[in-house]
Parts: sequence; C-alpha cells; structure tokens
Amino acid sequence: MSEALLDGLTVLDMSQFLSGPFAALRLGDLGARVIKIERPDGGDLCRRLYLTDTEIGGDSTLFHAINRGKLGFAADFKNPADVAAVKTLIAKADVVVQNFRPGVIERLGLDYASAKTINPGIVYASITGYGEDGPWAMLAGQDLLAQARTGIMWLNGDHDQGPVPFGLAIADLLAGSAIVQGVLAALLRRARTGEGAHIETSLLEALIDFQFEVLTTYMNDGGRTPARSQFRNAHAYLAAPYGVYQTRDGWIAIAMTPLDKLAKAIDLPAIAGLPPSAAFERRDEIKRAIASHLGDQTTASWLARMQPVDIWCAEVLDWAALFASEAFRRIDMLQTLIGADRREIRTTRSPIRVDGEREHCLSAAPRIGEHTEALRAEMGL
Repeated sequence: MSEALLDGLTVLDMSQFLSGPFAALRLGDLGARVIKIERPDGGDLCRRLYLTDTEIGGDSTLFHAINRGKLGFAADFKNPADVAAVKTLIAKADVVVQNFRPGVIERLGLDYASAKTINPGIVYASITGYGEDGPWAMLAGQDLLAQARTGIMWLNGDHDQGPVPFGLAIADLLAGSAIVQGVLAALLRRARTGEGAHIETSLLEALIDFQFEVLTTYMNDGGRTPARSQFRNAHAYLAAPYGVYQTRDGWIAIAMTPLDKLAKAIDLPAIAGLPPSAAFERRDEIKRAIASHLGDQTTASWLARMQPVDIWCAEVLDWAALFASEAFRRIDMLQTLIGADRREIRTTRSPIRVDGEREHCLSAAPRIGEHTEALRAEMGL
C-alpha cells in the first residue's frame, strides 16, 4: 500500500467519550499519529462506559472500538509540569481535538488562542454540546439529551409512540465526522498558506444538519409538523409503501415505488389504480393492506418477485445474518487487534478505502499513559 494519506501528521486527542475520540480515530485511520492524552487517575470516562457487561482488560468494549491504534500519554492538568508538557506536544503537533465544556479548556490555558501562540499553524478542533454560549451552553452535552432537544425523536417510531430516540450515538458520531471534514479542509489551507484554524461544531449543530432535508421541508411547508405513519412508520414525509413489513419467515423493507408497479409485482389489486395523492393521504390503509398480503409468503419469495422488476426492496438482516452474507465478507470490514495484555479484540475497520485498500490497525486502545515515557523521551519533555 502507498504511504498513508495523513502520514507524518500528529494529532493530540484531548477529548473523551465519543465525539472527539471518534474524530481522532478517523484521522488515525487516514494515517495520522494520534496521541491520546488522559488524566492518570482513571483516564477517559469512556473506559468505564459499558454497552454490556463485557470488558476487555478492565476497559469497556466501546473504549477499545473508538481508541484503537492511539498512543497513550498521561497528564494531570492540575499539575503545571504536565500542562507544560502538553504545551510542548502542541508545539510539535498538527491537530488538537478537545471536547471540554465551555470555559474549562480556557482555564487550563490550552484553548485555541493559547495553542495558536505556541504553534501558529495548529489546526485546533473543538466540540461542545450546544455551542460556546447561550442558555444551553453549560448543560451536559450528551447524545440522548441532544437528541431530545433537536426534534429528531419525533421522526422515529409510529404516530402514537411518543418521542423515540435513535438506538445509536448519532449526535456524537455526526459531530465527530463534521470535525474531520473541517480539519482536513484546514490542513489543505495550511499546506498552501501556513495558516492554522479553529474548527468548531456541537452536537446541536450536527443534529440540525442531519435533519437538513426534513427541516427544509418544514420551513417551506407552513411550519406543518411532520406526520408519522400510524403503522410501520419509516419516514414521516414519505408515502406508502415506504416501510418495513413482516413476511412469513422474516421482514422485508420496501422503499419508494409506484403503487401500481408494486400491486402488479405482488398481485395485490387493492392498491392499484389509486390517484397519486392516495399514497400519502391513505398511507396507513395502504400499508396495512400490503402488510396483510406479505405475511402469506417468505421473504425470499417476495424478493424473487420484486427485485427482477426493479422494485427497491431488501431483506431485513440481524447482525448474525449480515456477518454470514457474502456481501459483508467481500467488504472486509472486521479486524482483530492485539491488546496490551496480548488479548485479541475483534472490532470494525475504517469505512474508507484508498487506492483500493483499507487501513489495517494492529494495536488496540492504549492503557492509561502506556506510551508516556517513550513520548517524553522522543519529544524532549
């Protein structure tokens, strides 16, 4: 494989939990050297954020997944000598990522203004919950809470379910992705001009951007609240048949398709010959008719009838079925890491391929301060 895209660049990951560490992870996937700075007494709180009762070497599986391949540097921000060491690292780094609450990083003297004084070309990335100021600025920037404040829970589930959160930390991961985009653009400008930059986003901004499609509709549609389907809702603004339906032996998803075309493919004349407006106005009625009909045959039999006539549909897989599929095997998205205790850790790989090849990481997340002494010797700290 050719030289990694970000080979030679150093990223200081001073963040914790998910959003910042995810941004640093992706930069590392692209070839940057990532140094994770943690306090010596317990480190990143994510080390103890368990998704299940499974742990690896005393740390959560989540911590290992999002901090693989990083170097561990321990620093007590209450110790002036350690803060001085971090400032020396900033002087030698290309990128800093932090997600402290507003005001904290300034009190530590490690904010962008201070970092820019140390290293004028630094690309400095900050993630907050709700921005640097305003009535929400000091509230906990946590994923579920950000979802609660951004209206996004009213897009999931059926009409009578109340607010339904996403089952993933979407605010954290979207904010981290936005930061990576900004950092990469800033690095391009720095290559031309030598000028650094301060890249900022928040969980709030990331979730607003995530909803750009539906929010634009809302703002240009008289402020009408989107109406979730009463039955098998999959998108508040999309008409029947858009949804997920149970078959005799599983589930099938059907996306946008003309009702007449679907009616012919599945032999359901009850939904044929309707005016275009009916697909939304009679959405629940139509979806119930489709659901009742599809329950009579297997998923495979319906796919065999729909896919050849270009109806957008798919079987609904669980993880075991996904892992067993040839399509999943071909993309080669899993890897085995080796932990500090020589324990093997199975996890995912970067979704990005460069020149036909995907990054492969061998080392798991570091122990707290695992590489501190080596980095001190290298950097002259």
